[in-house]
Amino acid sequence: MAQITKDTIIGDILDIAPQTAPVFFSIGMHCLGCPSSRNETVEQACAVHGVNVDELLKKINELL
Repeated sequence: MAQITKDTIIGDILDIAPQTAPVFFSIGMHCLGCPSSRNETVEQACAVHGVNVDELLKKINELL
């Protein structure tokens, strides 16, 4: 599987790796099915939720 980057769309991540949902829940992103969250990049979601993008990417990529 390709590495997830800050430019990866969250909906794409969830489609290929639904097991990552708890990682997004842990940063306060509870509405993973809504259109805005599914079309955000990882970087955009981190900016909205005040999360360090590098730390989140590390968690996601370790899980994969």
